[in-house]
Amino acid sequence: MRLREFVTENGETQLRVWGDRDVLVVSAPLPGVLRVRLAPQARANGLGFPRLAEKRSFAVCPDLPKAARLSVAEDGDTLRVSGGGLTLHLDRKSGGWRVMEAAVEGAEGRPERELACVLDWNGDAPTARPAMGSETFNLSRSRLNLHAPEDAAYLGFGERVGPLDKRGMHLTFWNTDCYPHHTDTDPLYISVPFTTVVQGDRAHGIFVDETWRMTADVARSDPHGLAFASAGPELDVYVLAGPRPADVLRRYVDLTGHAPMPPLWALGAAQSRWGYRTADDLRAVIAGYRERDLPLDSVYIDIEYMDAFKVWTVNRAGFPDLKAFVREAAKQGVKLVPIIDPGIKAEPGYDVYEEALHNDYLVRTARGDVLVGEVWPDPAVFPDFTRPEVMTWWAGRHKLFADAGIQGQWNDMNEPACFSLAQPRETEGKTLPYDALHGSRPHLEMHNAYANPMSQASRAGYAKFSPNIRPWIISRAGYAGIQRHATVWTGDNAATWSHLGLSLPMIGGLGLSGIPFAAADVGGFGGDTTGELLARWYQAAVGYAFLRNHSAQGTVDQEPWRFGEPYTSIIHAALELRYRLLPHLYTLAYGATRTGLPVLRPLALHHAGDEDALRADSQYLLGKGLMVAPVMAAGHSKRQVYLPAGRWASVFNLAEFGKIHDGGAYVTADAPLHTLPLYLKAGEALPLTEPALHTTQARWERVTWLAHLGESGFVGQLYEDAGDGPVVGRLTRLIGNREDGKLSVRRETEGEAALPEQRETLHIIGLEPVREVHGAAAYSYEDGVLRLTLPAHWEEVTVTWVE
Repeated sequence: MRLREFVTENGETQLRVWGDRDVLVVSAPLPGVLRVRLAPQARANGLGFPRLAEKRSFAVCPDLPKAARLSVAEDGDTLRVSGGGLTLHLDRKSGGWRVMEAAVEGAEGRPERELACVLDWNGDAPTARPAMGSETFNLSRSRLNLHAPEDAAYLGFGERVGPLDKRGMHLTFWNTDCYPHHTDTDPLYISVPFTTVVQGDRAHGIFVDETWRMTADVARSDPHGLAFASAGPELDVYVLAGPRPADVLRRYVDLTGHAPMPPLWALGAAQSRWGYRTADDLRAVIAGYRERDLPLDSVYIDIEYMDAFKVWTVNRAGFPDLKAFVREAAKQGVKLVPIIDPGIKAEPGYDVYEEALHNDYLVRTARGDVLVGEVWPDPAVFPDFTRPEVMTWWAGRHKLFADAGIQGQWNDMNEPACFSLAQPRETEGKTLPYDALHGSRPHLEMHNAYANPMSQASRAGYAKFSPNIRPWIISRAGYAGIQRHATVWTGDNAATWSHLGLSLPMIGGLGLSGIPFAAADVGGFGGDTTGELLARWYQAAVGYAFLRNHSAQGTVDQEPWRFGEPYTSIIHAALELRYRLLPHLYTLAYGATRTGLPVLRPLALHHAGDEDALRADSQYLLGKGLMVAPVMAAGHSKRQVYLPAGRWASVFNLAEFGKIHDGGAYVTADAPLHTLPLYLKAGEALPLTEPALHTTQARWERVTWLAHLGESGFVGQLYEDAGDGPVVGRLTRLIGNREDGKLSVRRETEGEAALPEQRETLHIIGLEPVREVHGAAAYSYEDGVLRLTLPAHWEEVTVTWVE
């Protein structure tokens, strides 16, 4: 094998190694990230030899800083390539390689550590294509085999059913319109070939940036192997250092992009149904909420608002004046979120179709004809979003929404779904055929990426026509990097207890895949829900990144009041609890846009070395310190809860302050139907507010801090701004320092100083009987809880207690 170091046009330092057929390219795009681009059979596959052609990534940020410079050393048949704190050891004879993390200075017992060990990578040269209509495709054209240590857990991989740890599973990356899905269905709607590998208390990441159809065998066929097989001609592998899962996730999001800040209203309650057909239907829904004093911030409208399912049109019979309705709903604090599908009705005279056809914006068949299929419109054609000019055109179509005052949308059916084809070809699932063409690229390559540029175009449309808002865009499908353009929901779930249980590891897995704002449809989309299931689902969804009740036509109505008492009151209480938590949720959302850490977090994110925490996927954390443990089984009024290391105070419903538990143990929670078990970790403080019928702005007039005193005190954070528009606000840190029988509490703020002062109270759990308090307007102490009313413009409060 020969080697040569060179500098690309963008200044990135790379090392290229090649043999008679294969090429390997190494670079260090970010600190703690090593990229290894593998091109087996590069000469035959037309990738460029020995210098590979530039590759477009739909996942990696296009504006990364200049990559680290590499250093190269030779030791016999081994090359050592170092950059960004990582070193690749390449065996020049076998082609096998491993990535090592540099030893930490001063860390005894932690020498250079192996992150990834590649045993083999190989591929097939292309074969001659048979006659049109009889082509078969090599779905495992390029292969990569890594060592899978027997004690390693594999988290992430995008949208998946099953437990959080995917070890022992065979996964397919092929976005699929799957309804209904089940507890063992694979694949689903979202493909993210990124995993965090956890071994004890250490973690690293593997990301294979290939949009081609791909599979991963996660120690299933071989208990000691992680094997990727792609239909594409190469494998673009990123190895990410830890040492903790949160560090891996931060590096991945630095690589693939941070999610934009959502508007506050999108975190409030939403109501949706496939079956709302007219403005009057939506008026009745809004009235139903307001008459019962139920919080509501948005209503979603499905395909019936369109004229004959034609995208970018409005059914004037049902919505005679869309703009007037949007204004009317806004007066009641409610936003309208319409659906958008990519399928365009092939109807002569329909301007969207005529423009797309005239400008050659459509996906074509392998013969070169416009591909015609069926979705809701029949016949339908499909925009080729992989081309910039098509994205620009689609973005321009958002003027319809901007003119009506609409500020958000949900992009659906964008796997893309296709129910049938005018000329049947080889397909996998309800989608376009493998050999359909996006420009010169086959659908087999572009399928998984299809939703990303569609959602990117949506965001660009709002930036052009509504530049002063934060658009809310959710997408059913996506590939790695989708978080830059849209958030996601888990698709067409079912109104069953098993799907309620599935929602937490699914959302948690998406969060560990770089998508911090993910949720499932509350109540279940398909099938008939029940009062008990709906009530428990609302409780479980208190910490979803967004909360939408959504159901299918033909199922029972499932608005919160449909099942009568006691369920309406229980759901009402769950919604009020959600709105009380909004300052904390909004602060977590702000943090997610900067760190990549999700709003809803699996315990494994912060307690990787704890085997029980790794398996506890029926509960979750909001931030680091608030544990949510919903009941997710019919007829149950108790549940087992695992509490990791630390001390945890039960704060059920954020109203019932009870026992303090030592962590590293299971406890039994009494949870009758009206109760949501919650636990607050010592050292943490939460910002809360009073419930409201809808959000206004993220500048809360009244804030209650709920703190659990730890050995050294506590810390809490609160981010505030206008709730929409530019992300310019104030970040407040509440700091409680405990020392020598005294607690001193102060605030530190940064950012916008013009935000109004709040009326604040502070509740502290875990104190001994109080002797005196200085700096508070008033206080009371009862059952281990100190309640302080703080004066305006307060600076410091000190508390001493009886020891």
